[in-house]
Amino acid sequence: MTQLSRLIIKGGVLSPAELKKICEVSEDLGFETISFGSRQDVLFPEENKKMSKEVAGFQVVNSTNDMEENIMSSYVSSDIFPSTTWLTSDKYLYVLEQFRKASELKINITDPKQRLVPLFTGHLNFIASEYEDYWYLYVRLPYWNTMEIYPALIYSWDIEKITRIIEELLKEELDTIQLVFDLVNHSVDMNNRTIDESLKIPFHPFPYYEGMNRIGNDKYWLGLYWRNNKYDLTFLKAMCDLCFECKIGKISITPWKSFIIKDIPGSTKLRWEKFLGRYGINVRHSMLELNWHIPVGNSEALELKKYLVRNFDKNDISTYGLTFGITDYVKTSYYFTSIVIERNSIPDELKEFNIRSTYNLLHAKNFDPNTREYITSVREVDKEELPDLLIELSRLYFEQLGAEKEIEYIKKEESKEEVEVYQCKHCQLLYEEQYGDKTQGVPPNTPFESLTEDYKCSLCEANKDSFEKITLKKIS
Repeated sequence: MTQLSRLIIKGGVLSPAELKKICEVSEDLGFETISFGSRQDVLFPEENKKMSKEVAGFQVVNSTNDMEENIMSSYVSSDIFPSTTWLTSDKYLYVLEQFRKASELKINITDPKQRLVPLFTGHLNFIASEYEDYWYLYVRLPYWNTMEIYPALIYSWDIEKITRIIEELLKEELDTIQLVFDLVNHSVDMNNRTIDESLKIPFHPFPYYEGMNRIGNDKYWLGLYWRNNKYDLTFLKAMCDLCFECKIGKISITPWKSFIIKDIPGSTKLRWEKFLGRYGINVRHSMLELNWHIPVGNSEALELKKYLVRNFDKNDISTYGLTFGITDYVKTSYYFTSIVIERNSIPDELKEFNIRSTYNLLHAKNFDPNTREYITSVREVDKEELPDLLIELSRLYFEQLGAEKEIEYIKKEESKEEVEVYQCKHCQLLYEEQYGDKTQGVPPNTPFESLTEDYKCSLCEANKDSFEKITLKKIS
């Protein structure tokens, strides 16, 4: 495992100018590439002794330093994936701006309607509610064994304030959420709101986050992913220059060792495609590759992923909607994938011998990591057994997918009615007239026939004539 330095990137959001400056400083230090971390930070090899405590205005910390953490946010998902209505990109930036220095705690600021950024992997997890500018807070302090919900909704402009107070109180014996609540409210006035109903997290399959994709009528977003998580500095600098020319203000890092550029003008789409082609950039990796979370700098984990992906591909297996994680530790509170491959530790007294690694397989309840419940499927299996076992788990996932909804439909069968919708024959996406198509600026109650002839499928960009009218049973 390579020791790394982490560059704290608040919320995983930075400007093209900031990224270019990071690249230039990295070149001066003798690097040819940079990597991205699980908490949306930038990573460097630890070996360079010239590294200062600050690079391009961002704080640098050692990977083993538990006293400095990066804030995670789902800003990267806003405007391009399902989202809470009031939680715009600007709102994220206003909240993140409150934080003037790195935190001692892991903080997540997320939208429950997206799946790209995990909700519950922090010590303090702020999750948007349906009330504008109010957030649920799920707390799991470093020495707690369980996660507890804070007994009030937090106002957007109090998020940094409550974080600092809880950090200052860490030296106290904070053993219950009620004690945290009482001490915080004794310290400062908060604009809290009563929790009227519990948090509802809709299930969404894991999204495809790579390539050039449409937003609205005349904008695109671009997701870029490198297999080895080593991003070439020459390419990144040229890309930042192109962002300047196209008046693109932000670049977003994902927790999946990739990054996304939003608001690419439609008039520059061809220019971007030519740019990617000139550098030989592949933007159509198989979904089998994109849904993995592996530890940075761990070559054994990377080789295991390649081995398993090859087997999936050979067997023509679909893993759409699933995510996989490889880990060397048992720490379920920070898992955020559907399936976890856990490598067992070799006892110290046996490390000098050539002993094969063994693995445990776990999967989230209903294969939804937001349940935070993991079920052990098998223990102590060899590497060669993993492909068949994972294929079996993926089949189990598709068998149970939507089962709860089907049961609900049966209970309400007497209230069923038929509804006509239009379905893309290539990717099966549905267009329902009552909802319109928010991603392309089509308002609700727009008849399919009224869509312009240049309308395209929001998922696969197939032409309008690729949609076929079908009839579905609707629950009233």
